[in-house]
Formats: sequence, structure tokens, C-alpha cells
Amino acid sequence: MSEVTFGRNKRLLTAGAYQAVFSGTCYKVAHPHLLLLARPNNFSHPRLGVIVAKKNIRHAVDRNRVKRVVRSTFRLSQNQLDSLDIVFLARQGIDALSPSEQTALLNKSWQRLSRKLKAEQ
Repeated sequence: MSEVTFGRNKRLLTAGAYQAVFSGTCYKVAHPHLLLLARPNNFSHPRLGVIVAKKNIRHAVDRNRVKRVVRSTFRLSQNQLDSLDIVFLARQGIDALSPSEQTALLNKSWQRLSRKLKAEQ
């Protein structure tokens, strides 16, 4: 069974890693509440970077809840994703959704990204 952790090796840690995704985006999943950008990497596992701007989600407790849901859904969906670098960008309004609605939305988004990968192969 594959590993379902979210350790340091599964995260985008440097500004250069984020910039590589922004400049070389191959896959996009867009929704009014979120945006996923992805590009292939040279590792055997996907890596995730999370950007939740104070401009879009005002209260820290709401930003932290969104980040927690993103990490949790990624951790459980990472076996569907190939070796990708993924950046999650929160948009305005995602904090108005309940945690269960956020989870459902993110699960659908990971599935859409997975389908885009399989369609290209």
C-alpha cells in the first residue's frame, strides 16, 4: 500500500519550486473557490504547495482550516496523482463553505486533475 503521509518530502519548500510551477504549468483545475496548478516533477511522488492569502480569507482561523482540509485531502488522494508539483491557490469564498463542503470540493478537484493526467497519457 502506498504511503499516506504528508512529510517534508511531499511539500514544495522553496520559492524556486513554486516559481517553477507558476512558470511551467501543464495542468490547471479551476473553480470559483480554488485553483490548482501542476507540472511534472523528477520525483516518484507528488508534492504540494499551499497558498492561502490573507486578502482572500481574512481570519487566520479560516485560513488554517482551509489549509488543514487541503493537506488532508491531498494526503488521501496522492496515490491517484503521478509525480507532480502542485500549487493550491485559495480564492475568495472558500471560507464560506463548511469543512465537509470544502472536502467534497477538493476531492472532486483532485479527481479532475487525475483525469487530466490520464487523458494525456
